[in-house]
Amino acid sequence: MNSTHSPLSRSRKRFMAAAASIALAGTIGLGAVTTGAIPVYADPVRVDAVQVPSFADVVDHVSPAVVSVQVKAKIAPASDTGDGAYFDQRGFDNLPDNHPLKRFFRQFGEDGNGNQNRGPKFNRGGNQKPRPVAQGSGFFISDDGYLVTNNHVVGDGTAYTVVTGDGKEYDAKLIGTDPRTDLAVLKVDADTKFTYVSFADDAKVRVGDWVVAVGNPFGLGGTVTAGIVSARGRDIGAGPYDDFIQIDAAVNRGNSGGPAFNLNGEVVGINTAIFSPSGGSVGIAFAIPASTAKQVVADLMKTGSVQRGWLGIEIQPVTADIAESLGLKSEKGALVASAQDAGPAKKAGILSGDIVTAVDGKEVASPKELSRLIGGIAPGKTVDVTVWRNGKNETVKVGLGELPGTDKQASADKPSTQSEATSLADLGLTVTPNEDGKGLVVTDVDPSSDAADRGIQAGDVITAVNAVEVSAPADVSKALDQAEKAGRKAVLFQISRDNGNRFVALPVNQG
Repeated sequence: MNSTHSPLSRSRKRFMAAAASIALAGTIGLGAVTTGAIPVYADPVRVDAVQVPSFADVVDHVSPAVVSVQVKAKIAPASDTGDGAYFDQRGFDNLPDNHPLKRFFRQFGEDGNGNQNRGPKFNRGGNQKPRPVAQGSGFFISDDGYLVTNNHVVGDGTAYTVVTGDGKEYDAKLIGTDPRTDLAVLKVDADTKFTYVSFADDAKVRVGDWVVAVGNPFGLGGTVTAGIVSARGRDIGAGPYDDFIQIDAAVNRGNSGGPAFNLNGEVVGINTAIFSPSGGSVGIAFAIPASTAKQVVADLMKTGSVQRGWLGIEIQPVTADIAESLGLKSEKGALVASAQDAGPAKKAGILSGDIVTAVDGKEVASPKELSRLIGGIAPGKTVDVTVWRNGKNETVKVGLGELPGTDKQASADKPSTQSEATSLADLGLTVTPNEDGKGLVVTDVDPSSDAADRGIQAGDVITAVNAVEVSAPADVSKALDQAEKAGRKAVLFQISRDNGNRFVALPVNQG
């Protein structure tokens, strides 16, 4: 019996055959993917962050100018005996061979053959070989070999070697030093042109600016650290012209004399000191500002020394009490404690008790600033010094002298035999007239008084009150009454102690 197929069944057969072909092809295709194709992964995580500036370009340009400074000195030995020390070992021959004393004298007295061995040879005079005493950093400021470093790096040296970043060594000679700013200039004479760097205008340097320190810490060779300017105008008690830039770039031993650069490759400061309880970097370093270094270095290159202007006065800060006692609106300025007899200031009429408020129109905020201003002016130049005196500003013309090597001190009368003492109860002081009639000697101080709090001691001499000389207790009482009538809350006492002068402000009414 022949079977018949309807159109529907034929279509179904064709569909099933096509499906089988697709399935077979799919199976073959999957097999090809799993055995030969490269797998496709998801995209990795990517963060588009703000890019921090790289210091690499700056370092590439400035590093050749930075050098290691190696310092040697001829050091005499502790025991210099000419041809050597001779130890007489007679009397020790009977000691056992292994006795410590016999071994000692065998080494330093005679050798095994009985010949005299006079020990190590010590040369006298300047014949001893220079020995390493210090190592620091420096940088070239001219292509003919002038370079800058710290005075404390080269101060004890007699011979100097400069090592560049590529390992070449050059002998250098000392051109000049300035201990007051801790700067020094060396010179390398060689038939080559050195890469050098220039000083920046540090007046434009702001707290928060990037800095790059390059140097030779611990003798490791050229090392780079980076940080920011942390503060300006730091006074760390290193000298009379302290005005350091504080940075937080890592600075360690051996970085002294090395430069701190801005991102333009200019020297903004010379790394000089660090604050470190541990001896290593804790992120507090101090650099000499470029403006200071530029001026000092120019003088050293020209003459080998620095000539500074000199007023010839002893000065102290203006406190709130002192400002109140003199009618000043602010605590700015430098109070003249004394004017030295041979000094330019006294010759020009500047007096003890004056407050210097400006020099050539530049405001003086503190004694340090006055020292820097005057020190930056050449000796012999005449300057206008503005002083606060008797409740008003006066201008005095002063021809500056040259700062001597050792600052002079004004002489003061020392207390001598004391006569009958008088109590100034309102001030907590007991005084007696000075024997020579100049001033009042303090014989006792109430420990609970403002006078004691401000450091007045027995033996001090009160020479003036509110710029008026005193020779009797009544003079003090009169000055207190005048200050009270004028509405002043304090009076200014001039105190002499140990050949020095200072001013102390005391309240008009105590207690």
